[in-house]
Parts: sequence; C-alpha cells; structure tokens
Amino acid sequence: MSTWLIGLPLIVGAAALAPLAARRWRRGVVVLAGIGALLMAGAVVLLIAAATAGPASAAATGAAAAAAAGTGGSTAALIGAGIAVAGSTIGAGIAVAYTGAAALAIMSERPELFGRAMVIVGLAEGIAIYGLVIGIILIGKV
Repeated sequence: MSTWLIGLPLIVGAAALAPLAARRWRRGVVVLAGIGALLMAGAVVLLIAAATAGPASAAATGAAAAAAAGTGGSTAALIGAGIAVAGSTIGAGIAVAYTGAAALAIMSERPELFGRAMVIVGLAEGIAIYGLVIGIILIGKV
C-alpha cells in the first residue's frame, strides 16, 4: 500500500506537468514522449510492486475471517468480467468504426444496399453483447 501512496502522486504530477512542458518547449512531441515513457516505467514499477506484495497483515477474526476467505475467487471473477466487457467493447467499437465507414461509403453510391450494410454493422455490434453476456455469467458465479 505504501508503494501506491508514494508512486501515485508522482504519476499524477508527471501527467499534470506534461501539457505545461509541451507548451514551453518547441520540441513538445519529444518531451511528451519522454514523459509518457517515464509514466509507463512508473506504472510498471507500481504493477510489479503490487503483484509481488504479500497479503495484508490485518488480524481477521470470526465473521471477517469467513468473509475474507471467499474473496480470492470472486476477485478473479470480477477482474475477468471487467476484462471481457472492456475487451469486447473496444473490439466492437473498432469493428463498428470500419464497417460503419464502409456502409456509409457504399450507401452513398448505391442506396438500395442500406439493409445489407446495416446487417454487417449490427453483426459487428454483437461483439459487445457477447462480452456483456460473458461478464454477467462470470459475475453470476461469484
């Protein structure tokens, strides 16, 4: 926990100073790339510190111990649900961007193909629905 308390203000400070640094120097892109690299390195260090940290040393007794014993699987299920929903939504957004642009292009030339084009865009949007269903199933397992 102390790693987060030390590292998080540094990352927030660097992110806040990045636009100021870009305005002050002419080589703003290089400066922003350097600050981005520093932010990424800090985030990786924090991730490694959090992943290798041992369990908290709080003394759990009675009902608190019973509640804490079941959190391992539920945490993994919730993280998995978040990854499923986020990944499918990002994928659907990319798919809809490309298919929607192609659908608009074809409809500008041949308007009678509206129905076919919208079916393809709808299939691309279905990716997000599949991820949401998987997320609901995973949360239901908790």
